[in-house]
Amino acid sequence: MLRLLRPLAASVTYTRWLHLLVPGAGYSVWIFIAPDSPWAPMVFAVPVGLLPGMRLAEGVQAQLLLVPEQRGRADATISAATAATWADRWRTVLWLETRMLLAVPVGYATVWLSATAVDLVLTASGNGPSDQWLVRGVDPHWWYALFAPLPLLALLAVVILSGWLITEAAERLLGPSPVQRLTALEERTEQLLERNRIARELHDSIGHALTVAVVQAGAARAARDPEFTERALAAIEETGRDALDDLERVLRVLRESGTPVGQRPTLVEADRLLDSARGSGAKIDADVSGPLERVPGAVSREGYRILQESLTNVLRHSGTVPVRVRITVTDGRLELEVTNPLSDSTAGSAAVPGGGSGLRGIRERAALLGGKAETGPHKGEWRVRARLPLDGLRIAP
Repeated sequence: MLRLLRPLAASVTYTRWLHLLVPGAGYSVWIFIAPDSPWAPMVFAVPVGLLPGMRLAEGVQAQLLLVPEQRGRADATISAATAATWADRWRTVLWLETRMLLAVPVGYATVWLSATAVDLVLTASGNGPSDQWLVRGVDPHWWYALFAPLPLLALLAVVILSGWLITEAAERLLGPSPVQRLTALEERTEQLLERNRIARELHDSIGHALTVAVVQAGAARAARDPEFTERALAAIEETGRDALDDLERVLRVLRESGTPVGQRPTLVEADRLLDSARGSGAKIDADVSGPLERVPGAVSREGYRILQESLTNVLRHSGTVPVRVRITVTDGRLELEVTNPLSDSTAGSAAVPGGGSGLRGIRERAALLGGKAETGPHKGEWRVRARLPLDGLRIAP
């Protein structure tokens, strides 16, 4: 019982009723002016519906009155956009015809049933036999008042049913076209990819900076050497500034959608990462071969982040151990390898294939570029190896 009465307490039931009464009122005015041509509004709706802006006007009105909870949402079942194709225009025409066909009987039912309820009350009050509406030529009697709620209940049923019908019609005729659905899906996908990229940027840059700072601070405290402490503090300061620069780049992407990705660091700046790791006490043996400046921007940027995350993992899980870094540009691909000794103390944490969001991020970056990344123990060492295609880069002989 409560389920049946629930629509009566919903405001959308009455906004849908209002949506139906608007064209019904206009049609009634036309019938009063030109009763001999009741079909004229239906014909006039054809050229009006073919106007591109009419779909926008009807969509906004339908969103506001039929599905107000979806107003302004990107995934709304009723589209608020101009007609982009002739198919959209003809769907708008069909919508206008459907709206008028449904609005006329609802408008008449609203007037007739409301007046009938009033007539029953007046007849029951002793104002003589009624000669209007459905009650005609009957003697007044008090028990007519018992029937007065019936027309109102019938009216409420008409309102709820017609509101559901007009909403269903609007979702089918004013709903997003296949092209609009595909565009919305592409935009949603781009947003998710951008959020994922920003999360990786923050994880890699800020995580690297914090790891380096923690390692350097711990080494300075253990060394108890003023000169070493001064060098460590200087390195922490430089690392913090680099992290702030990276953070500013990421935040700029959030503030300005048009920020060029070319401002992100590339492998040409790999020395900055290597010097930062050396400043933390790690012994870095780096071998860079090939024209890094000719590596495509996307590959170079992702390669930089892979190198950054690899060095961060070494400092975080193994400390200041010897690290070999190999960066090679050859045979149409970029190869990047970072290895370090794998001790017994690190075997339980770092040497977990696929463990941690950083290692997963390395593999995701490589996969997005059509390459492959391997992370895990290899011959007693921990190795990160990535192979990224250069998309047709030509290497000079």
